[in-house]
Amino acid sequence: MSTQDQQEPQDPRAGIECWLTDMDGVLVHENRAIPGAADLIRHWRETERPYLVLTNNSIFTARDLSARLAASGLDVPEDRIWTSALATAAFLKQQKPGGSAFVIGEAGILTALHDAGYVMTESDPDFVVVGETRNYSFEAITKAIRLIDAGARFISTNPDATGPSSEGPLPATGAINALITKATGKEPYIVGKPNPMMFRSALNRIGAHSENTAMIGDRMDTDVVAGMEAGLHTILVMTGIADEREIERFPFRPDEILESVAELLPAEA
Repeated sequence: MSTQDQQEPQDPRAGIECWLTDMDGVLVHENRAIPGAADLIRHWRETERPYLVLTNNSIFTARDLSARLAASGLDVPEDRIWTSALATAAFLKQQKPGGSAFVIGEAGILTALHDAGYVMTESDPDFVVVGETRNYSFEAITKAIRLIDAGARFISTNPDATGPSSEGPLPATGAINALITKATGKEPYIVGKPNPMMFRSALNRIGAHSENTAMIGDRMDTDVVAGMEAGLHTILVMTGIADEREIERFPFRPDEILESVAELLPAEA
């Protein structure tokens, strides 16, 4: 047998130094930690690997999400969490520093925009921003439509049409986006996944580069496609919504498909 035949298979994650990971379906499921998730986060911390937990959830602040993860047994500081609300605020601050916005959403997006120096107003705002909320108001949606018709630019935190609940799916941001688009004829610019911009802003936050960063997700249509387009090493785990049939729907593939994040732990961990 030749020396070449005896060589070990190449590690697909060789050179990966930084990590981005989705939250729901990857680290937690229905507020319970997925086996291996706590150990993986601990391993990253102990080995000083830069990482961020990414989520399209714009309802909660990073501090809120850190507390919710802690209740699930996951020790993730708030500065290790990057939400679509934070990405949206960073984008708008870049677009128009000190601007104004009419916002449909909750604490996550409101706090992020406030911290970015934005003024919340119903009078001639620069932007209409639609985020996630469990209290969509007909009056607020009507106001958003009229402001967009008057010239405000239409921004949304994410495209997810439905969200989960114990009773079944709930209408989410994407459904409200569609309603406003139907009424105005204008499509929103969506900052959250699958927009690679959210990944690029996350990379900047931890000082990482696409060539040495991996993205772990449970969705082909957001996590994998956005990670791929941002030039990241993509890993799909099967603990969320993806199954074999879902994977086959798409013409692209992740770099790796794993049963769970537990497979990312080193053997000695």
